[in-house]
Amino acid sequence: MSSYTVSEYTGPAGFADPGVNPLLEDINAPYSAGDFAWIMTCSGLVLLMVPGVGFFYSGLARRKSALALIWLSLISIAVVGFQWFFWGYSLAFSHTGSSFIGDLSNFGLMKVLGQPSVGSSKLPDILFCLYQGMFAAITPALAIGAAADRGRMLPAIVFIFIWATIVYDPIAYWTWNAHGWSFVMGGLDFAGGTPVHISSGAAALAYSLMLGKRTGYNKVNGLPYRPHNVTHVVLGTVFLWVGWFGFNGGSALAANTRAVMACLVTHISACVGGFTWCLLDYRLEKKWSTVGFCSGVIAGLVTITPAAGYIPPWSAVIFGVCGGIICNFATKLKFLIGIDEPLDVFAEHGVGGIVGNLLTGIFAADWIAALDGSTKISGGWVNQNYIQLGYQLADSVAGFAYSFVVTCLICFLMNLVPGLSLRVSPEVEEIGLDDAELGEFAYDYVELSRHVNDVLVGGSAAASVKGSTAEPTEKA
Repeated sequence: MSSYTVSEYTGPAGFADPGVNPLLEDINAPYSAGDFAWIMTCSGLVLLMVPGVGFFYSGLARRKSALALIWLSLISIAVVGFQWFFWGYSLAFSHTGSSFIGDLSNFGLMKVLGQPSVGSSKLPDILFCLYQGMFAAITPALAIGAAADRGRMLPAIVFIFIWATIVYDPIAYWTWNAHGWSFVMGGLDFAGGTPVHISSGAAALAYSLMLGKRTGYNKVNGLPYRPHNVTHVVLGTVFLWVGWFGFNGGSALAANTRAVMACLVTHISACVGGFTWCLLDYRLEKKWSTVGFCSGVIAGLVTITPAAGYIPPWSAVIFGVCGGIICNFATKLKFLIGIDEPLDVFAEHGVGGIVGNLLTGIFAADWIAALDGSTKISGGWVNQNYIQLGYQLADSVAGFAYSFVVTCLICFLMNLVPGLSLRVSPEVEEIGLDDAELGEFAYDYVELSRHVNDVLVGGSAAASVKGSTAEPTEKA
């Protein structure tokens, strides 16, 4: 509960304004302290998801690129944090703009303070900016997993800044800003099916295409190797699962019953997605897969994201089953189209986001949206609003096509700029990104075993090593 009486905001609307003068009036008066506490907590939870992405990707990858993937996820926070302050927030959530993108009325967070945000009149601009900035940071972190094994670090930094500006910000604007064409059309996207998941999945596919296949990649079998650290996969999944409560629950933009419902259906879908994927993998080798369970959890979380604040609990089971099954089989699509997308970002996030968007058009219920006391929607098929599925399809296709095409264009132009070519040399690819690009390793013993002769003194030691039955270190 708020410690003060909440009053109606009576300041200017429709254009950028800092709100009331804090030297003359209580700037907090129109808002609830409970809403402040919840959204600030959710901001921290979403931030936690970004290193979660790094650990998840690191565990799935080969050992020689493990640290590079964690580093790329962290650098995404830093790069987008500055980009969001500089002009990202203004482009995505300005109070005025076209149907496609915002203006620069909030450039440098100018006039971003106490005025009610475009997301909700219950949150001031400054708090909404903080929360949405975490969404902006995690999205390119999801996409940049495509750089695994063969993507240079410096171009990846430049790519993240450019991509956040001309891909993420416009898609977020048309989806969530009241002036955006998808919002005006009637598209429903509660927490980022299109701006976060479809856009990052399409970008990962495009980045992989422009990078080219890894050395030794086979169109039939890919580049077979086992995830080098399943514990990292589990750790990343835990970070993501916990963080998703802030990701989806916070998207109610207030501490209310709708936020609770969003958290509940998110958890149900994750649980069902996890054991659905597990069962699909069990049919192949009759073994229970930890990586399979974690992949299914992520599929369930992605699929429920656009629907979390719109659907009743029973339908979350359907989201989890569909997400687990469809995303599982979607991991084979990269072989059909001949693109070496190493970490299945497209299958999990791109396909999962599309599935979630379409299912939202079917199961969205008007009474769930109304749990916050103010939101009114026509619902989906459960409310006999059959056109909603068409809106969801249009939004999904537009988001995927825009992200894929523009990402390809960004990569093409960057490859023409001296010093910004995306791919490392074959020699660097052989020794690994951790060694060549970072000069550091996820595990110190790897470097020791690579140069074992450097630390052994005398021929007897070398001979003892030669006769040793110790298993050689994995080359990858």
